[in-house]
Amino acid sequence: MNSILNTCLDLKKKQAIMQDTQLDKLADFKLLLEKHKTLLANKSSPQQSLLQIQDNAKKLQFQKPQKEFQSCLSKLNKELDRKFKQDISVIYHPEAFAGKEELISRSLALHFIRQGQFELCDEFMDEAQIPVDNELRDTVEQLKTEFEQLYSILKQLEEKDLTLAIEWAASHYDELLKIGSALEFKLHCMKTIQLYQSVDALEAIRYIRLHTHKYGEKHLPEISKLTSAFGLSKALPPNRYADLFAEERWIDIRQEFQRDFCSLLKMSTESPLYTSVYVGTTALPVIMKLYTIMSSKRAEWSAQDELPVEIPLDEDLRYHSVFACPVSKEQATEENPPMMMICGHVICKESLQQLSKNIRSSTRFKCPYCPSESSVEQAIQVYF
Repeated sequence: MNSILNTCLDLKKKQAIMQDTQLDKLADFKLLLEKHKTLLANKSSPQQSLLQIQDNAKKLQFQKPQKEFQSCLSKLNKELDRKFKQDISVIYHPEAFAGKEELISRSLALHFIRQGQFELCDEFMDEAQIPVDNELRDTVEQLKTEFEQLYSILKQLEEKDLTLAIEWAASHYDELLKIGSALEFKLHCMKTIQLYQSVDALEAIRYIRLHTHKYGEKHLPEISKLTSAFGLSKALPPNRYADLFAEERWIDIRQEFQRDFCSLLKMSTESPLYTSVYVGTTALPVIMKLYTIMSSKRAEWSAQDELPVEIPLDEDLRYHSVFACPVSKEQATEENPPMMMICGHVICKESLQQLSKNIRSSTRFKCPYCPSESSVEQAIQVYF
């Protein structure tokens, strides 16, 4: 994969060079044409002007950057073909999106809005011929207002300006409190550090006393560390309070702001379309390997909406806890919840009842994983 990555980086450089140089060359060529236009108006020789234009055009070498770009692009295509030899068309379901054009259009439009591509979203809906009175257009307009505000605040945070972010957090204090967010407190801490670095420690301490008193009970250790840093950071080793002044805190605060902003809109931080594509590409190697194995054994997987293997996902992509019963191998549901026996082992309710029925002489039965005996009445439902 390193060779592909290097080629992509090279391709990116070639594209940037081509765009930059071509614009300059076109500007020079435009001036040249205007010059000869003036000369021709003064009855200069047309043949002589044409020869000079052709000569200058050769010197500008319009085609050279394009040839280099095309050569690099061709190289990338060959490396991709060499690396990915398998035909992935054998594992997709051609009817998966049949009759779901409206859902696809909605996913794309909302994705563009969430990425801040507002003009692209409008252009897409026009080209997709979505009616003006369609509910999607109203939804997009509402979200556009919200996300315009989000991206204007994120832009300010990127420039290390906390003004709009603090104003927004203060106006949504109650909502942020309900979701357990400490966003406003963290923004005030960032502002305090800014004052310490740009003004002095006294001004920073005044600010933190004025704006963080309502967080004193919950965030007293953080406040104490912050005020101590202002008085002792110069006397102690540099790494003692290094985390408070790290540049990474600005990246973290932007990510946290975006996450909490989306949470108040009852939306995930990442676009569902992005998440779906990311999960699909993560699962692709596993599914291709499964297909290869099953094809060689001439076996088929008949279960619908279910995979015969577990797909490894990142922690931030696990939205719901899942329990699979070790006895029946079935996934727990609301009707068949996980139950914990007195020994601590957990199985699903249906398996628990089945074990109880198998013991005719007694209500107690042996745990399938240890010598302990349990009864249905002693089992406790487990909530993840």
